[in-house]
Amino acid sequence: MVKLGISDKIKLNSGYEIPQLGPADEVDKIVEEAFNVGYRHVDSASAYRNEAGCGAAILRSSIPRSEIFFTSKIGPKHISYNAAKRIISESLQKTGLEYIDLMLLHAPYGGSANRKGAWLALVEAVEEGKIRSIGVSNYGVHHLDELEQHIKQLEAERSGPGKGGVISVGQWEVHPWCARSDIVEWCRKRNVVVEAYAPIVRGERFGEPDLKKLAEKYGKTEAQVLVRWSLQKGYVPLPKSVRAERIEENADVYDFELNEEEVKGLETKEYSPVCWDPTTSELDNYSGQEV
Repeated sequence: MVKLGISDKIKLNSGYEIPQLGPADEVDKIVEEAFNVGYRHVDSASAYRNEAGCGAAILRSSIPRSEIFFTSKIGPKHISYNAAKRIISESLQKTGLEYIDLMLLHAPYGGSANRKGAWLALVEAVEEGKIRSIGVSNYGVHHLDELEQHIKQLEAERSGPGKGGVISVGQWEVHPWCARSDIVEWCRKRNVVVEAYAPIVRGERFGEPDLKKLAEKYGKTEAQVLVRWSLQKGYVPLPKSVRAERIEENADVYDFELNEEEVKGLETKEYSPVCWDPTTSELDNYSGQEV
């Protein structure tokens, strides 16, 4: 059996560790409920307007800060050097935290120069101890390839290897009906951890024959089967709910295992995202940029 547990962590390129299961990105009461059932990973973003509530729950908790992994993101309209610097400061102020475990660029907008500038802002924040690990969200392979070039350029401009930053995490909508095999392959070649948001497809695929069959076989809900699928693929799933019973249910996935054929059989050739999909945007997409 694949021995997985709610306390499992994955080593990042930054040297830090990330809990493999992340809960809702909701306000403090829900975060507290998640802590109570064993979650230690909180996913937030400046665009969600929930950083203050998440920070309050973390600070109020009896759990040591070192055991909680907090993620936030630079919003899609703030992908530039100056805006990213401002958002990082605001996120620390809103949360009341001394550092952010992971900060992502939320979308590949702003144009090439602004994306490079926003990444530099993240790199500098790591060097200043404000952020521990950095990465991106919703980048397509062409955006990721560009980021690698930006990192090489920054290394040359800033005098040395490592001065361009290290990509630790990428976050995408990933599930059997939007497997993103090209992006996953890119990440695995570079040891970049894949976080999977919308892992239960917002419930829109419940009732699919193969999924329903597995749920019945293992005596689990279809949501639990999808979370388990994501875990066994090596992803960090982020199932989201505002209901305490659902948060607990999403964590109750460690007493069964899908076999190899079932994991492969659930994955489809479909490309059917249920959320926004900036991965397909052009490199010169500015999309409502505010700096």
